[in-house]
Amino acid sequence: MELRKDFLWGGAVAANQVEGAWNVDEKGLSVADVAMYRSNVDVKNYAKQVEINSENIQRAIDTKTANDYPKRRGVDGYNRYKEDFALYAEMGFKVLRLSIAWTRLYPTGEELEPNTAGVKYYKKVFAELKKYNIEPIVTLSHYEMPLNLAVKYNGWVDKKVVDYFVRFCKTCIIEYPEVKYWLTFNEIDSVTRHPFTSAGIIPEKSKNLEQDEYQALHYQFLASATVTKMIHEMLPEAQVGCMLTKLTDYPSTCNPEDILASFNSNTLNYFCADVQVKGEYPILILNFFKQHKLNIKITPEEMLIISEGTVDFISFSYYMSLVSAADESSLEMTSGNTVISGKNPYLETTEWGWTVDPLGLQISLLQLYDRYQKPLFIVENGIGAADILNDDNTIHDDYRITYFKNHLHEMKEAVEKGVDLMGYTSWGPIDLVSAATSQMSKRYGFIYVDADDDGNGTYNRYRKDSFGWYKHVIETNGAEL
Repeated sequence: MELRKDFLWGGAVAANQVEGAWNVDEKGLSVADVAMYRSNVDVKNYAKQVEINSENIQRAIDTKTANDYPKRRGVDGYNRYKEDFALYAEMGFKVLRLSIAWTRLYPTGEELEPNTAGVKYYKKVFAELKKYNIEPIVTLSHYEMPLNLAVKYNGWVDKKVVDYFVRFCKTCIIEYPEVKYWLTFNEIDSVTRHPFTSAGIIPEKSKNLEQDEYQALHYQFLASATVTKMIHEMLPEAQVGCMLTKLTDYPSTCNPEDILASFNSNTLNYFCADVQVKGEYPILILNFFKQHKLNIKITPEEMLIISEGTVDFISFSYYMSLVSAADESSLEMTSGNTVISGKNPYLETTEWGWTVDPLGLQISLLQLYDRYQKPLFIVENGIGAADILNDDNTIHDDYRITYFKNHLHEMKEAVEKGVDLMGYTSWGPIDLVSAATSQMSKRYGFIYVDADDDGNGTYNRYRKDSFGWYKHVIETNGAEL
């Protein structure tokens, strides 16, 4: 089960979850900067955790501190990136997936020229990565669009946002030509699960929220294709990928009705990759729009652009699998990565309710490669856990090692069966602020950050036991797990 010699090992982070420095160097507010930490809400109640309305947004705008808004402070990566990159290099990273915060370059999203301080900052970031021969994989939109565009236009529901995004991306392409790997939208399919976080949609402003979600999604497809084509023309050696939340769904029983429910769930999940890989809408999705009376504005001119801007590879996140039934009242429900799903009685769950399913990763790889015959890239996989920092600054996280060991074994099995896999980046290699719950106590990293949910702590970095384990995995190119 040998991986390719140039396999891209590394880790993945997002600017809004690590950088902090929310009001430094003329950075503007993003949708992430108004995400609250809700200590009084069950961590498994995903919908309540990400709930948003205009009143909450205005309160956040008026608040000039980071107290209730952890993503404003992140893990101080803005100031500590050199320290963090040195640790990544010590583990042997070949790549680091990171995002460029839109509001560092265009604070409101509507400026005609980029913010010089923001441009310079990422030049320093990429130069530091180059020092260690770590290739950046850049996500252009990772849940951090300008708040101004959400408030003024209801986010991606308005086609004007396409032009603003393309302007931002063109600046990135011009200023950072050394980047060889680009992703346009993180988990683009998530617009229908958390519309504000992913697309800047404020639900109370929508007369038909479902229709607005799919309209926003269409404009993101349009923007992604435009930018993909632009990168291909301006940086011929670069590769562009789409990024999907791989929500592999199983039927709860062999009842044909449950199998159909699972098929429908998987079809909706594949839909976003279908458009970006094949350059057209699947007929089942177009009929889905008709059946649900969704009047999505799609022009022939837009479809031509989408057909000409298809991606080079498919990247995806995989954390857990789902279970569907025709009658969900028969299921015990549990939480997951931006979803609520049936609980699988054959599998364990984490403290946050996420199903642990290593074999599901092999299944996901086989499904994706069979469907698209394009190179694949696992760009998010990991386990959130409540780690303990001991008095001697050690962190014993055998549970994390077990999780990765089992998932990487299944990844190798898929490669053995013929899957063309480019690389693997864990989420996240360092503890960061949780996307959904805005917690620090939900820890993913090989590196511990001394900070709590309220922002207290030294923010010092400490190697966990999993740090040395992952280093050895990379040294052996996955031969020894």
